[in-house]
Amino acid sequence: MDSVKRPFFAYLDAMNTITVLFPLPLKEPEPACFTLENRLGGCGLSIKERLEIDGYLKFICTFSGTYAFEMEHWVLAGNGIKTDVQIGAVTRSKEFDREFFYEGDDLGSFCQNGCTTFKVWAPTATNVKLKIYPQGQNHFELVKMAREEKGVWTVNLNRDLELARYTYMVFINQEWREAVDPYAVAVTVNGTYGVVARLEKTAVLKVQMPPFSHPADAVIYETQIRDFTIHPEGGAVNKGLYKGAAETGTIGPDGKPTGLSHVQNLGATHIEFLPFNDFAGVDETNPWAEYNWGYNPLHFNVPEGSYSSNPDDPYTRIRELKEMIESIHAAGIRVIMDVVYNHVYIREKSSFELLVPGYFFRYNEYGLPSNGTGVGNDFASERLMARKFILDSIRYWIREYNIDGFRFDLMGILDIKTMNDIRKECDSLKQGMVIIGEGWDLNTPLLQGEKATIRNQRKLPSIGQFNDRFRDVIKGSTFNLYERGYALGNGTYTEQAKEAIAGSIGLFSGHPLFSEPGQSVNYVESHDNHTLWDKLEACLGDSGDLLRRKCHRLATSLVLVSQGIPFLHSGQEFFRTKYGDGNSYKSPENINWLDWERRAAFPDNARYIKGMIGIRKSLPFFRMRSSEQIRNFISDFRLPHPLIGLHYKDDRGQGEAILLVNPTVFIHHLSLPEGEWHVLADDLHAGITPLRTIPPHANTSIEPVSVMVLVKS
Repeated sequence: MDSVKRPFFAYLDAMNTITVLFPLPLKEPEPACFTLENRLGGCGLSIKERLEIDGYLKFICTFSGTYAFEMEHWVLAGNGIKTDVQIGAVTRSKEFDREFFYEGDDLGSFCQNGCTTFKVWAPTATNVKLKIYPQGQNHFELVKMAREEKGVWTVNLNRDLELARYTYMVFINQEWREAVDPYAVAVTVNGTYGVVARLEKTAVLKVQMPPFSHPADAVIYETQIRDFTIHPEGGAVNKGLYKGAAETGTIGPDGKPTGLSHVQNLGATHIEFLPFNDFAGVDETNPWAEYNWGYNPLHFNVPEGSYSSNPDDPYTRIRELKEMIESIHAAGIRVIMDVVYNHVYIREKSSFELLVPGYFFRYNEYGLPSNGTGVGNDFASERLMARKFILDSIRYWIREYNIDGFRFDLMGILDIKTMNDIRKECDSLKQGMVIIGEGWDLNTPLLQGEKATIRNQRKLPSIGQFNDRFRDVIKGSTFNLYERGYALGNGTYTEQAKEAIAGSIGLFSGHPLFSEPGQSVNYVESHDNHTLWDKLEACLGDSGDLLRRKCHRLATSLVLVSQGIPFLHSGQEFFRTKYGDGNSYKSPENINWLDWERRAAFPDNARYIKGMIGIRKSLPFFRMRSSEQIRNFISDFRLPHPLIGLHYKDDRGQGEAILLVNPTVFIHHLSLPEGEWHVLADDLHAGITPLRTIPPHANTSIEPVSVMVLVKS
């Protein structure tokens, strides 16, 4: 884009307001009046305010009538000089939002019946051209597009342009900008061009899953597609790829299942994959030279090419991702997609900013892009076309890829209405969709009551939120590596731990964090920050491996027996380590991969966690649906501090259960309520088959740093 030289500057900052700026010192006499002109004529501007600010003489002017966005405008100063009107803050006004909201579902490119149609939303452009490279050709054509209602530009070509590469050329503020279609569903390698796709050619037979009724029934297993199978001893043929994550029957050095078969054997109900839409940070032509988690979104509706066996072929990544998802479904597991609608990789280079400058991102009180995300931009989900894009994208992933749920990265950046609209959209398309997100309160220019944060959980009744209070109470502060939580022997957290185990609904404290248990995502480890094992090594470095393993097992067990949605980081079941790396988003593979040799080294712990998952799935006591159930059916034993004892009793005749927790390094002897009790879990074993039976009136003992689960006949 060529830089435009202007004697002064004029910006359309509201539907009837133009801001005029003259650099100081003035080179011409100060103008006394201004005129707004376009090719159809002109009108006078009324000067409402004059002031000097930051080296400029500033005039705020208004005009009557309607601004014609489809044509260029000029401001003529009374001293005889003129400049073009640039699109300014008007795009962030509610009036602009209402005026140009487009409800159609036909943005993007479509190829059918020998014709190809292109539509793009660019209301502030005065000229738009389609730049297209027909398949197999290196030269491009420029085709003028026609402006239609609501700022949508379109062209229909009487040609089948399947697999043609394309971009849009938009003329805004006297400059041509080139952008990839934000609604593109296929791209070339590294996302340089959009590609016209016939998605019916990528169709894969969809596996019908049994009904899934409630989020508390989920056991979520978080991993990354590359990490999942890239380890040299993981047994996968297609390591680090969609095809590798789809493989079953793979085994590790101990002959035990790895990859998808391992997760199936473990008993997880959902795999949550870190972002697999197209992202920056890995060169798809040489994918093994770099590593990145994928939180640098480029194209939101296109699979990432570095996980494909052939990133040069636009269809391969689409087909292989679909095959991966259905392979996981065939294993009885659902797929949650980690989505990053809160920001883009580089705002200035994003298609959103190039097509409609200033619209899709938030700005602070100083007129600068806000940065609540910490990566330089915040997506303005509250604006109608921004919200529409997110909803259209969610709808597309469900319909085209058969996704079963979404995890929203930095959900607190997004607004409540958008998240509730997503919930409604998901419910209308597919039963049992799981929606969870990071409800952190971030510094973005959105009213406090509009943010999709934990603080506003009552306004988000059907959306799960990562429970950082649970995380830090059980293991200790995430941001103070050396602080110990309840599972690491810190008894000062006993009452808070009891509250967390009961779903954080205020059962014991009277101060609920959540209204319902299905809103609480319980975890002690995720891809972010240090693994639990690495924190234990920092906190208990002189205590020996045995104590560290027991603390780790205790913390993970508490995730699985607490009310809410249990969330496990992949490898947590075999003491995953990143060797002290607390932010491994672009660290080498040997830091991030799932180490299947480590699983072989700790088979007993993986077996124990499998048993705890089985207990949770078989006993409804540990996955109650409502806060009412929790209040009615859970009571406190009031054991000696810092032990926890909870009694679960269902008046519908489903029996009774007891959970005992001992975070100390001592054995404790306890008496039980009247009756015969079967032990399902102790410090060494867990599962749905009773380990032993404790007769009536007998005492039991609980081993150091462990849980016990008991059920009554």
